[in-house]
Amino acid sequence: MDNAQDKQKYKFGLLGRDISYSFSRGYFAKKFKNEDLPHSYVNFDLPSIDDLTAIIENTPNLKGINVTIPYKEQVIPLLDKLNKTAKEIGAVNTIRFSKNNELIGYNTDYYGFKNSLKPHLKSHHKKALILGTGGASKAIAYALKKLKIKYDFVSRTKKEGVTFLYSDLTEKIISDYTIIINCTPIGTFPNVEMCPNIPYTAISEKHILYDLIYNPERTKFLNHGFNNGATIINGLEMLRLQAEKSWEIWHKS
Repeated sequence: MDNAQDKQKYKFGLLGRDISYSFSRGYFAKKFKNEDLPHSYVNFDLPSIDDLTAIIENTPNLKGINVTIPYKEQVIPLLDKLNKTAKEIGAVNTIRFSKNNELIGYNTDYYGFKNSLKPHLKSHHKKALILGTGGASKAIAYALKKLKIKYDFVSRTKKEGVTFLYSDLTEKIISDYTIIINCTPIGTFPNVEMCPNIPYTAISEKHILYDLIYNPERTKFLNHGFNNGATIINGLEMLRLQAEKSWEIWHKS
């Protein structure tokens, strides 16, 4: 989609389930208006990933799709190709339609997370806890690996790759892991009184608490961090960065 094609009208969208709240739709609507581009961006709110094929067939001029919960892993078998990073991560949040209509999967979550965390890192930020094991957590783990930060997964149930159950977490463990990232939906509006069950008393000013949630802007999880003097980051900057990276991918096609 080079500059000569900019005035051609394309459609973009977000694939997910129960996504009326979508950050992406608002972000791209504003971007297209500000940059005087004729494109549109819609939500594809699907009860099942199997409905995607019909959507693609029945949506003319569809050029790119963002992918959110719960389809970041489920969408992979429907794609023709995976970009190298997306393949390594094992999750996709951006799909590009190539000139010959191949579906190519990318992951820009990793880029958004890495670049929103980086400015806050200090020398003592050597270990991270990732709360949750869904598609988003895979991109987070990949970014931490690239930043040379050791990480461990926390989950409610024992499964491969999980180091700690929530019930295992002690104040000592929380003190040792100075970055804690919430990759679960716990605390999202309207359930704002909820937060992951960890020993918040061990959080200090040395900690970074990062919540992928952006609605509300300060979740109960982040509030616990704020009250204990920690650096707190919500998911907005990550979303903005990954959206711009998605646009770069679509724009080059």
